[in-house]
Amino acid sequence: MNFPLLLKRHFFGFLPAIALISIMSSSCGTTRPYTYMQGTFDTAALSKIRITDPVIQKGDLISIIVFSDNPEATKIYNQTLITGSLVSTGGSGGAEGAQTVAGSTPSSGGYLVDENGNIEFQGLGLLHIENMTRVQLKKLLDSKLKDSLLINPYYNIRFLNNRFTMLGEISRPGLYGIPSEHINLLEALALAGDLTYYARRDNVLVIREQGGKREWVRLDLTKPEVMLSPYFYLQQNDIVYIEQTRQKSVVNDQLTTRNIGIATSIISLMAILYSLLRTN
Repeated sequence: MNFPLLLKRHFFGFLPAIALISIMSSSCGTTRPYTYMQGTFDTAALSKIRITDPVIQKGDLISIIVFSDNPEATKIYNQTLITGSLVSTGGSGGAEGAQTVAGSTPSSGGYLVDENGNIEFQGLGLLHIENMTRVQLKKLLDSKLKDSLLINPYYNIRFLNNRFTMLGEISRPGLYGIPSEHINLLEALALAGDLTYYARRDNVLVIREQGGKREWVRLDLTKPEVMLSPYFYLQQNDIVYIEQTRQKSVVNDQLTTRNIGIATSIISLMAILYSLLRTN
């Protein structure tokens, strides 16, 4: 059998097979660097985790709405309310200048915590609320308002600037609001479209300002122990920075890089086959 002649006759018929082999070989590799929380989970330790409530910090914007059984007396403790096109200062509080859809729940314009950790609360004056949780702030307000001024007062307290920042090798870098009271790092990544192909999952930097000090902590998302870290749950104003891997090249597009590898493999195989055909 004349093998070179047979090869020459069926050269173009081999091309699809060559391309398939090249694609399969280029896509083979370990997925471990891209897998979150590998290994076993310490369920006993995880069951003991207690999520801490966010604390009020300097620069925070806090919405405080006061309710009570005597709404007329409650009016002076709430900011101006806008509901639809009507402006009022009723017992449900609200935000001066805010625009709300008719029938929606009004929200407060908020109290800005100053550089001393104080707010100027309507009807009560200066209050020091830095490092308090929402529960502690409610107790403080109770001590000022309950019994002597209001009947059965209760409060709706929210962080209006409850947000975090995602930077680096993330699909959608940017500033994100925390949709609920707590958010963990995996949920934050989901909001930002997950990490890119070139992201280091074993060296995620979390920058946090706490107690007037700035802290830097690095987390390894490839290990289940990351869930035990107090930084796994983000706090308001946290910054998350995702470092890139060393393998990242000038060509940042993963698909383009893969196609270059496939094309190189095909060209090499074609050159070998062409050389064999020329020699025969």
